[in-house]
Amino acid sequence: MSTASMTLFHNPLSPYVRKVMVLLHETGQQDRVALQASVLTPVSPDAALILDNPLGKIPALRLADGSVIHDSRVILEYLDHQHVGNPLIPREDSARWRRLTLASLADGIMDAAVLIRYEVALRAPEKHWDEWLDGQRDKICRALALLEKDAIAELTSHFDVAAISVACALGYLDLRHTDLEWRKLTPQLAGWYFEVSQRPSMLATMPKI
Repeated sequence: MSTASMTLFHNPLSPYVRKVMVLLHETGQQDRVALQASVLTPVSPDAALILDNPLGKIPALRLADGSVIHDSRVILEYLDHQHVGNPLIPREDSARWRRLTLASLADGIMDAAVLIRYEVALRAPEKHWDEWLDGQRDKICRALALLEKDAIAELTSHFDVAAISVACALGYLDLRHTDLEWRKLTPQLAGWYFEVSQRPSMLATMPKI
């Protein structure tokens, strides 16, 4: 077992953190990273986190030299260069841009879902902006429809940055937005997710409320 040389500012309920954790498990690097709990909201930042990451967002990764990198996409890229197996982010050519674009689409689902969560959980019901909430839900549904129509074969082919990101986005919908009933809209995506959710990396990182 290797000694942890990096520290991850971590909340297991965050889908962005989960992406990083899944990649660590898939590449056998989980023992290299110590976890530092970080509980925050948009109006209540983590004092330890903002010292090196003024945006106050998680995940953030403190490297062995003490420097901090942040944004899950940056962290995934960094960690994917730290193992000896096949890369989970293609290094070049059209495959790189396609897989990163699918990952970005999944990140957009997470973004909309987290914004809905904040609006519903942190603001009084009489202050909810219903049209804005509907707009975020529409973004999620459009993105899921595109994945259902154009990406099932690609997601099935490799469990890489694209598949990890989509799986973590769907897991977050299950965690926070069961009312969307996304499986009814995208049965092929639901079938794919049923299989990949049983991977050891996904089971080990499953959030629990």
